[in-house]
This record gives sequence, structure tokens and C-alpha cells, in this order.
Amino acid sequence: MAEAQQARVQTAVEEMVQGLERDHIRKMQGLMFRCSAECCERSSDSMSQVHQCIERCHTPLAQAQSLVTTELERFQDRLARCTMHCNDKAKDLFDSGAKEPVVRTLMENCVGSCVDDHVNLLPSMTRKLKDSLSGIPQ
Repeated sequence: MAEAQQARVQTAVEEMVQGLERDHIRKMQGLMFRCSAECCERSSDSMSQVHQCIERCHTPLAQAQSLVTTELERFQDRLARCTMHCNDKAKDLFDSGAKEPVVRTLMENCVGSCVDDHVNLLPSMTRKLKDSLSGIPQ
């Protein structure tokens, strides 16, 4: 993928992740740390009970992180499939005798289309993630 196109996708995804982290994940981290601290305050509990308590506190955040990671992997896979399709089209064109500048232009346009399509998917992906994160019980 061309460097400028790759940078555009990376910037858009980073902005989305930063927004999710700021608006959802960070709050969950605060709750997890406060909950864990309360577990540690239980002087009558055994070490095992405290550990289990801390694990329960961590579960919502772990679910949230897994959710975001899975969705980002799906996004990345879809984008990779799209760019592989562009590679296939370029190779087919080149094999049919097209000159390199023509193939390069096709490739740039195709990858540009992939990037446009996938960057345009980010708002709906963000909404889906926000809804899912909000549904995780604390």
C-alpha cells in the first residue's frame, strides 16, 4: 500500500482508538483500579479470595480490550483482502502486456479506493464498538 494511503488509514484508526480509549476504556480502567484497591483493603479475605476479587475487577476491561482488538483485526483483514485484490488486478494487467506506468496507475487508484472505502467504514465501526463497550457490565 502506498505510504500516503497507509498513513491516512493509520491516522484515522489511531484517532478512532484514542476516542474510544478516552471516552470508554479509560473510565473502565479507573473502575478496575478502584475495584482492585477495594479488594486489597479486605484484610479478612485470604490471598486467594483477594486474587479472585481482583480478577473479577479486571474482567470488564479485558472484555473491552478483546472487543476492540477483534474489531481492529477484522478491519485490517478486510483492508488486506481489498489490497490483495488490487495486486491481483495489477498482476493480471501486467501479464496481459500492459506497461508499468499503466499498471502502477491502476494499482494506485485501486488501493486509493480500498482506503477510501475502509476509512468510510470507521464511523459505523466506532458506533458499533461504543455500543458494545457500553453494554459491558461493570
